[in-house]
This record gives sequence, C-alpha cells and structure tokens, in this order.
Amino acid sequence: MTDRLPASMAGAVDLSGLAARHARPAAPQQAAPADGTAAPQGGVGVIVDVGDADFAQIVELSRTVPVVIDIWAEWCGPCKQLTPILERLVTEYAGRIVLAKVDADQNPQLVQAFQAQSIPTVAAVIGGRPAALFTGAIPEAQVVDVLEQVLAFAAQEGVTGRLPVGEPGEPPEEPAEPPLPPLHQEAHDALDRGDLAAAIDAFERAIVANPRDGEAVAGLANVRLLERLQGTTADGIRQAAAEAPDDVAAQMLVADLDVSGGHVDDAFARLLDLVAATTGEQRQDVRLRLVDLFEIVGADDPRVGAARRRLTTLLY
Repeated sequence: MTDRLPASMAGAVDLSGLAARHARPAAPQQAAPADGTAAPQGGVGVIVDVGDADFAQIVELSRTVPVVIDIWAEWCGPCKQLTPILERLVTEYAGRIVLAKVDADQNPQLVQAFQAQSIPTVAAVIGGRPAALFTGAIPEAQVVDVLEQVLAFAAQEGVTGRLPVGEPGEPPEEPAEPPLPPLHQEAHDALDRGDLAAAIDAFERAIVANPRDGEAVAGLANVRLLERLQGTTADGIRQAAAEAPDDVAAQMLVADLDVSGGHVDDAFARLLDLVAATTGEQRQDVRLRLVDLFEIVGADDPRVGAARRRLTTLLY
C-alpha cells in the first residue's frame, strides 16, 4: 500500500487539464441541506462507471463527497477479486463515499492521468485533487483501512457530504405497481372469489372494448382453461381419451391438462395431429383450442412458433 493520504496528495498528478477538456456548462448550484446530505450530481449513485468524456462530473462531485477510483480491466484476474470488495464496502458507507469504476481499455486518458502502471490501480479524488492509494488486490481489512483514511483526510479538507441513499443493508424500494385497468381488476377479483364465469365475462368485455388488449386475451384463455378442467381429475381425463381416441373433445381436454402441467410439446403435438385428422367444424374447434393454448404459453415461446408453422402447413 502507498503512503498515507496526505503524503500521497503532495505528489499527486493534476487532473485539471483532463477535467477542463471535457467540462460541461455548470448547472446552478443547490444549497446543501442542513444535515450535510449532498444532492447527487446528475443522478450519480454510490457506484458509477465513468470514462474520459464524463470525468469532469466526478471531479466536481469530489468537492462534496470523496470519490474512490477503481481502474480495472475485463481481462484482469485481481480486479475480479478486488472490485466486488470495493463495491460492497462503499455501499455499506451509505453515501459517504462514491466508487467510480474506470475501464482501463476504454479510457486511456484516465489511465495516463492516474499513472496506472498496473491493473487494478485504486486512487481517490477529494476536493478536486487526486491521490494514489494502492495497486493490486489487497485483503479486505486493508481496503477498510484505506477507506477510513480517505474519509479522515476528506474531513480535514471539509469534504463531508453524503449522497441521499438508504441505510446500509436496506434494499432499494420496489417501484409501485401501476393499477390494473378496471375490467382486468374486476376479472382478478372474480378469480380471487373463485367465480370463473364472472372473470370470463370481465375479460370478454375488456376485449370488446379493445380487441388489441393482449393481456385480456391471454387472461381469458387462462380462465377458460381453468373452467374446462374444473371438476375433473387427471386420471379421469386421460382414461376417457384412451377409451375414445376418436372423441375430439376428449383429446382436446387432454391437451388442456398437458398445458396446465407444463407438458406443452405433448399438448401441441396432440392437437396438431387432430387438425390433420379432422375436417369442417371439428377442425375449426381444434384450431381455436390451439390458438387459446398459444396465448397461455406465450407468443415468444419457441414452441409456439414451431406449432404455428406446422398449423399453417396443415391448414393451407
């Protein structure tokens, strides 16, 4: 590890030229809150990726909160050991330190400015001035000691801000779920009551109001499947189909059962064979059942795409 921060500051390189080359017009400064919390600059979090082009923002941020620079590379084995330690520890400081990660392969100006002779190289920027910290992967206890030195020296320099983040260990708040459309909510409420008929009615009215409502179409297909399987048993459905191989309704019910149990390929194969073996209204019934099951499985599923192609071949 290098000398303690004040000594390394004395010999630090000057980043002002690099910052000036990429400086953007300064935004109006905000008054610091009474509790010392710093407003993030441009939405900066406690862990950020930075490069040559946007480093001026980090220099400016360092006047409020100390910034630790992690110069790393994808091919660097020690980086894979050190960077996760830095990320976790900086997160635990809850906004008192920012970690700025610099990809050495993509940002040669910063590598040169920090005189990074090997990777990883870790430095700090405090009050707009850089300081060398250490190179290579070091034990976590030493990393903690370095970060404490960074904070101590930052306090001497009057850099004592804090980004407004949650307390250590506090998970980020989940975004609030948008409310369901009224008819969708009506259908879900009906399902909660076990009223399948009311759920079907709500989804059907939603589709009438908006024929392009894909969620309502998929919801309706799912509830119809539940309705068809209601009051049945798996053994009873399979036995009935085995005893009446020419009974189209019995065979379609087995396909419903297979989809409900995750046996999608079996369900599609059974119904496609039925399409090939039937004509007229029976074929149309089987086609419509396939379309319903496609909605349940999802249009993005590759099994649906393959089944659609075979169905098209059989029909045309």
